[in-house]
Amino acid sequence: MPLQAPLPEEVAYLQYTSGSTRFPRGVVITQKTVMANLAGIIRHGLCVRPGDRCTSWLPFYHDMGLVGFLIAPMASQLSVDYLSTRDFAMRPRLWPALISKNRGTISYSPTFGYALCARRLRPAEIEQYDLSSWRIAGTGAEPIRADILGQFARLLAPAGFNSRAFVASYGMAECTLAVSFAPLDKGLTIDRIEAETFAENGTAVKVKGSALSGKTKELVFCGSVLPGHEIEIRDEQGRALPERCCGVLYVRGPSVMTGYLGDPEATRDVLSPDGWLNTGDLAYLAENQVVITGRKKDMIIINGRNIWPQDLEFLAEQLPEIRSRDAAAFSISGIEDEEIVVLVVQCRLLDEKERARLVEVLRGRVREEFGIDCTVELVPPHTLPQTSSGKISRTKARADFLQRNQDLSPSHLQCVGQNVS
Repeated sequence: MPLQAPLPEEVAYLQYTSGSTRFPRGVVITQKTVMANLAGIIRHGLCVRPGDRCTSWLPFYHDMGLVGFLIAPMASQLSVDYLSTRDFAMRPRLWPALISKNRGTISYSPTFGYALCARRLRPAEIEQYDLSSWRIAGTGAEPIRADILGQFARLLAPAGFNSRAFVASYGMAECTLAVSFAPLDKGLTIDRIEAETFAENGTAVKVKGSALSGKTKELVFCGSVLPGHEIEIRDEQGRALPERCCGVLYVRGPSVMTGYLGDPEATRDVLSPDGWLNTGDLAYLAENQVVITGRKKDMIIINGRNIWPQDLEFLAEQLPEIRSRDAAAFSISGIEDEEIVVLVVQCRLLDEKERARLVEVLRGRVREEFGIDCTVELVPPHTLPQTSSGKISRTKARADFLQRNQDLSPSHLQCVGQNVS
């Protein structure tokens, strides 16, 4: 029997979510849906040109690896050089070496991949690379850290890497892959806003001038939505918000999934009859671009004030004893349902006095920066749980923390200066 061409509405594949905030679900992607997203990626997001060559270490079970570096290169007839995810984790400097050897032009990574590569590179070997061909150094899949990417760019500048190659983007499995891309050849564009105003009422007030302080929050512009798609920022009542007002990001367009496999209730929770997808991400619009601020379910609310967990984690990672992705912040219920902020930190220190000093430094920094008290738990390396895409799962980290400390009462955890390590 001759093979039949697939119909547009037929299922192309199932993409399982990473499970960073909920149990992984099978996202149903049809032939028409994936082709719509591929057209947006190839023609508008990356502006693929003759002679482009991709390089990737991303796993195929993640949407960025599957769609971005398996299906998209096939659709656009590009060559791809693959490095296994395990080999990258063991020897991350193989990534720039492969780009240099084969003159790769397009390669993507979450922020942590750039951080890992920069940490493992030996300064003496950098000049042997030639990264001048790397025109798109894409990033997404997790909060984008401009400081880490800046460090990577400075380190590899002698090898010809151009920081203007950085392209920030936003997407999710429920939208096949891509939702928005920042402009090419511009590098990262930073939005500097008043931290206190943003925490109090969710308004992103741009900081005037170039002076920075602890009261300034820096976020990365993730570009404009793909053609044929719409985005809205909505409040808790579902009303559209104006520019620079933070709310939940909604997306509608031909790249949006048809639903979750075998889970109509979960589908109804996020996908409206008229096609609007509740992404669960918090964001605001500014200068015709979207700025992602975090996951709604991860938000910590203390005395009516919004605190982003990644801000607490970033504060911890500034200490020399703590590496990128060594911290997870979340809240738990205390006495009379009062929220307790918890910071779990992977620690390599063995001396008890040094560990106690680190706890006090962390608590002091959190109090100084945010005006709140924080419970700190020091745990061994490799304790914090990760999703299939390599992100820290705060939901699982919270459950693990409660399990480890189930014998401690809320009043004990709530004690000022508490160190449960």
